[in-house]
Amino acid sequence: MLEPNYIAVEGVIGAGKSTFAKMLAERIGAELILDQAMDNPFLVDFYKNQKRYAFSTQLFFLLTRYQQQQALITRDLFAQNIVADYAFGRNQIFASVTLSQREQILYGKIIPLLTSDIPRPDLVVYLQASTPILMERIRCRNLGFERPISSDYINELNEAFNYYFFHYTETPLLVVKTDEIDFVKNPQDFDNLVDIVKKPIAGKKYYVPAGSVA
Repeated sequence: MLEPNYIAVEGVIGAGKSTFAKMLAERIGAELILDQAMDNPFLVDFYKNQKRYAFSTQLFFLLTRYQQQQALITRDLFAQNIVADYAFGRNQIFASVTLSQREQILYGKIIPLLTSDIPRPDLVVYLQASTPILMERIRCRNLGFERPISSDYINELNEAFNYYFFHYTETPLLVVKTDEIDFVKNPQDFDNLVDIVKKPIAGKKYYVPAGSVA
């Protein structure tokens, strides 16, 4: 088995997926594909009133990510390594948490129209963390529009992500427990994680690194 060419990094808000994706892309010389969360015009309003703006927010994310993924089809994924800070299944996870039952029915009719020709990653890396750790990281990065985020919302997302990836079989999957490591401040944590990512994985692998966080 060869090293993965197309790697998607996933995780709940605060897991560090974008940070790790950027660091990984730089380390292995890969092209970086970033989720355009900050470009979503509904996101600020969503955190203030989730019920009212959930569908608009999720639909914008869905269509934007679809356009990004379509652009990958025209490329030779074997000629250029790619690291993305999301997997397309992220849309379904958030929809299951944020949308009403009626909205989910409508959303469920749209999803199949967009997923049939989405390129699949060679590897998905799921950065897993407990809800208290995620909330601490969200507070530390201190983004204004994230201040209304509640621990109840993050916990619900966390449960949905864990459920989704527990049953995930679409691609090879690496689940990394990140509570006790800091791959930003501790180079050894990052080096160890990169070594694991670069090793061929068949099916699902769980990685619980030795903690460096005091």
